[in-house]
Amino acid sequence: MNTLATSDYIVFLCYFVIIAGYGLWIYYRKKSKELNTKDYFLAEGSLTWWAIGASLIASNISAEQFIGMSGDGFKLGLAIAAYEWLAAATLIIVAVFFIPVYLKNKIYTMPQFLNQRYNGTVSTIMAVFWLLLYIVVNLTSILFLGALAVSAISGINFTVCMYGIAIFAIFITLGGMKVIGYTDVIQVLVLILGGLATTYLALDMVADHFGGSGVLSGLSLLHENAPSHFDMIFDKTQEHYISLPGLSVLIGGMWIVNLNYWGCNQYITQRALGADLKTARTGILFAAFLKMLMPIIVVLPGIAAYVLYKEGLFQQEMLDAGAVRPDKAYPVLLNLLPVGLKGLAFAALTAAVVASLAGKSNSIATIFTLDIYKKIFNKEASEGQLVNIGKVTIIITMILAVIIAPHLGIEKGGFQYIQEYTGFVSPGIFAMFILGFFWKKATSNAALFATIGGFALSVVLKFLPEWTDLSALYSVGLAVPNAAGIYEIPFIDRMGIVFVFCILGMLLISIVENKSGVVPKGLEVDRGMFKVHPGFLAGTVIIIGLLVAIYTIFW
Repeated sequence: MNTLATSDYIVFLCYFVIIAGYGLWIYYRKKSKELNTKDYFLAEGSLTWWAIGASLIASNISAEQFIGMSGDGFKLGLAIAAYEWLAAATLIIVAVFFIPVYLKNKIYTMPQFLNQRYNGTVSTIMAVFWLLLYIVVNLTSILFLGALAVSAISGINFTVCMYGIAIFAIFITLGGMKVIGYTDVIQVLVLILGGLATTYLALDMVADHFGGSGVLSGLSLLHENAPSHFDMIFDKTQEHYISLPGLSVLIGGMWIVNLNYWGCNQYITQRALGADLKTARTGILFAAFLKMLMPIIVVLPGIAAYVLYKEGLFQQEMLDAGAVRPDKAYPVLLNLLPVGLKGLAFAALTAAVVASLAGKSNSIATIFTLDIYKKIFNKEASEGQLVNIGKVTIIITMILAVIIAPHLGIEKGGFQYIQEYTGFVSPGIFAMFILGFFWKKATSNAALFATIGGFALSVVLKFLPEWTDLSALYSVGLAVPNAAGIYEIPFIDRMGIVFVFCILGMLLISIVENKSGVVPKGLEVDRGMFKVHPGFLAGTVIIIGLLVAIYTIFW
């Protein structure tokens, strides 16, 4: 059994004390005499740009990245980093085009946007849907995978880890968005330091094994001994094309996945909705720079583990029931860290999990309180009552996650589990938002079509290979054989197909309804909203330049 040394526990305890103490200090220092919902859920006007950026990343990075993406690095290589690097470009798009619309129209929740742009029916349906998705898929998977990873590294009983993480997250979340936002700064610092320590060890081990010395030598030897693991764009002949289908990653469905996640997701956008436009944009730009760093932390260790495994190391540790388990790559490397650093890495993983749980719980409480409770159950509720309802919601949702998580069957393939289930609705939601932003003629019935029709088509395309032979689609690049030799449409391509279907359906329905006299509700949008300040523009140029360089070198 893997265990932590006394000094590792001391390092972890220091992390816990610092986070808890800083959280309490922030709570009492910034506590208003009369706490209202905007202050509690959004920390209106209180978060700095660096707190917003750090909180975005802390909420996004969790066990599924550390464990799942390292596993995909082991299996697929650097190409899986597209999820992270293209997210940096996505964040810039969100900062320029999405956030100004939200702030100009005083939108604080995603259901509120739908109510303001379409109608109450669309808003309520999506509010209920988001609550179910966030609790049953996101919150439970984050908790389960986080507890599984912490247990694997520390040797502490899985159930104890799950309860401990849940309680810690509740403690942070009950303080409101101010506490979450500012403690996330420390969480991200711990996450990056612990993650870089693991990457350093992995590259140093590669260098040492091949007779080299130092991290740069390790990186060069990594590329030399696994050149195919540094291909960023796969062609149809490569084994893992179905996971990352060639140019679709750059110009297809990957953008829909990313734009929906970063731009139409309460869990993410909530961090910026309480700030002024310049602060929000600068915070999002800071998050984009941090996102560029993530593959170094979560993907390179997986590639290093692959090279060392090929060289005969970790042969038994990487096996499970006789088969290689890529998602064991990161825990295997962590257990090789020296005493003290292992405690830091343990704290980093815990920080990632706790921050994600806190952010998700706060978003669940925000949607339930403002878009369900106040709208349906108690329209006259005072600000104090609403804040208390939010706190009760946080506790109840975490209890539900603890109860549900062990029964979902997500132990294997956690990152794919989350992508698959959110992928059923991402194209429809994004279509509904993008036309709602920039096309005033989009109607409520068109939005309902995107939600329901998009979900239905996603399900059909997912299970189509079980009903018919799709080999004829191979010649046009829409279907490829999976590991079992069955032709199926890759996940990312399915996103693109469903999105186009939803957009065309919305356009058609809206045009027909417009001609029959239906006048949709529009949002306040003008070109001046999209003008950016020079610092943001300079940062954007740097990020785009880095992305071009990366894809040019590793194409």
